[in-house]
Amino acid sequence: MTPDKKTALLERIAAYPRQDLIHRPTPMRKLERMTAELGGPEIWIKRDDLTGMAFGGNKSRKLEFIMPDVLAKKADVLVTWASLQSNWAMQTAAACVRYGVQPVLVLFKTYDLPPEPDGNILLDRLLGAEIRFKEAGKGKLVTQAGALAAVEEVAAEYRAAGKNVYVIPVGGSVPAADMDRPLGAVAYVAAFAEMLEQTRAAGFTPDAVVHSTGSGSTQAGLLLGARVLSPATRVVGISVSDSKDAFTEIVREVVEATERELGTDPVKAPKDILVFDEYIRDGYGIVNKEVADIIRRVFRAEGIVLDPVYTSKAFIGLVDLIARGYFKRGERVVFFHTGGTPALFPNRAFLV
Repeated sequence: MTPDKKTALLERIAAYPRQDLIHRPTPMRKLERMTAELGGPEIWIKRDDLTGMAFGGNKSRKLEFIMPDVLAKKADVLVTWASLQSNWAMQTAAACVRYGVQPVLVLFKTYDLPPEPDGNILLDRLLGAEIRFKEAGKGKLVTQAGALAAVEEVAAEYRAAGKNVYVIPVGGSVPAADMDRPLGAVAYVAAFAEMLEQTRAAGFTPDAVVHSTGSGSTQAGLLLGARVLSPATRVVGISVSDSKDAFTEIVREVVEATERELGTDPVKAPKDILVFDEYIRDGYGIVNKEVADIIRRVFRAEGIVLDPVYTSKAFIGLVDLIARGYFKRGERVVFFHTGGTPALFPNRAFLV
């Protein structure tokens, strides 16, 4: 893409209505000790766990673009769904109460934790969110169609009571229900541009970006940002739930919707959708010794806390990919920390 088209893309994103929910830019620094320990590429970290709203996380970026749509449609109730200890659900509730919108959270029990007021559920309760717990199979076995059906039942109750309801998909990712545009992915095109400005100020263009991938829009936004602004940068998603094939299709769907939304040139053969599913291990949200060990290792080396569901799996993947030679000595890799740390506390028994 020509410089003029790059400028046009950034100007189009800048023109979007945006609620001021986060601190921008989020910090970025080199992980000196982990780089030395692993003996491969330089590892940098983008601290999207420090976005600033309710313990932070990547979902806050998305909500900056989503909440204007909620408010423009004059919603007084927002209904969304997620897993039990969802950072998305909690961040959404925090954004809602800031603007006087009632948050209603449909939380699926996708792993063996009780629905006690701990971690994100404690924060949901403190925010005054209405919570509906639903059963689900292990391994995040909740299809979008099944989740939407359950959510629409809840939304119908509020509509019957005269409320104007906005239904939003998990993670603010795949356009569906009342969020009919890929606003979450647009937010992460902007995040890629923010990161690129920081890396270039530090004297380099990243060879790769690594992140945990869970609902699709973070990877889709970063990928589209890379395609347009830094085509040599690989975007590597570490799946925490779904198979490589399934997730590649989700990301492709969101990328194509975002290309249409932003008017970028479509990519017909999306071979650059890179997803690794080897690190799901025991399943979505299952905290095992490997997860506990990487959280401990990074905290003791760098003073940075990973979460037990997303970023720990992604960092396990990063370490293994370095060991396998996927990332080379002398390359520079940026790890996006997407937040979720409140989920540490209900998992305490598995971490110590």
